[in-house]
Amino acid sequence: MRSKEFSMQVKEAILKLRKQKKPIQEIATILRVAKSTVWYILRKKASTGELSNTKRPGRPRKTTVVDDSRIISMVKRNPFTTANQVNNTLKRVGVSISKSTIKRRLHESKYRGCTARCKPLISKNRKARLDFAKEHLKKPAQFWKNILWTDETKINLYQNDGKKKVWRRRGTAHYPKHTTSSVKHSGGSVMAWVCMAASGTGTLVFIDDVTQDRSSRMNSEVFRDILSAQIQLNAVKLIGRRFMIQMDNDPKHTAKATQDFIKAKSGNFLNGQVSHLILTQLSMHFTC
Repeated sequence: MRSKEFSMQVKEAILKLRKQKKPIQEIATILRVAKSTVWYILRKKASTGELSNTKRPGRPRKTTVVDDSRIISMVKRNPFTTANQVNNTLKRVGVSISKSTIKRRLHESKYRGCTARCKPLISKNRKARLDFAKEHLKKPAQFWKNILWTDETKINLYQNDGKKKVWRRRGTAHYPKHTTSSVKHSGGSVMAWVCMAASGTGTLVFIDDVTQDRSSRMNSEVFRDILSAQIQLNAVKLIGRRFMIQMDNDPKHTAKATQDFIKAKSGNFLNGQVSHLILTQLSMHFTC
């Protein structure tokens, strides 16, 4: 391991204090260095007459402080920058190093390559969400009681099928505490549609029960079939004859065929077509 190299100012200060007949312990305390450091520098001066640092063995460092700063700066600006992209940028300014060197410099600054976490794409819709919230902030409780909320979700029968990260040491990849269990064919999954209101939950519909090929694939046609069969039935039970539906802007919800179906049923939209993942209010008045 490389030991710390002290500046010439520190070394000269040690010699100056020693000439003043200061003991080694006192010099170390004054300059806040180890007693062994003071002793080593005094011994080196006595034996060689030199104070300068000797040239270290090994291959010289390929990058300068400026190069290192440039690498870190690029990653700070864009965390998704690859080592290849950093390498190409450095080549344009006359610095030729390997991808391994770039990774080592990033590791020295505590950067590690990890799988990016996923999050809903909401950044572009903050204004729309805020406008929606302000518009409905003072709505009375009765307004929300008249809303039927609907959505679909995928349910894994065994466990989450996404990747998992684990911190471990080399050679311990197959330790039981470092592995996840699995079953043949991943255990399978089902797609379900459900609705709810302030008064309670509605019918849980498994998509493979309503598709002709018994699959969990859901499209606009399957979605319209569910609306036609379930909306009026659940709304009358949970809310009454007059109600509103809220759903997100999933492609099957915003498909032209779906929109035409809703218009044919109601002909009335309330704050329709709000941005993705923003609640879209669609007013539907069915006659019982």
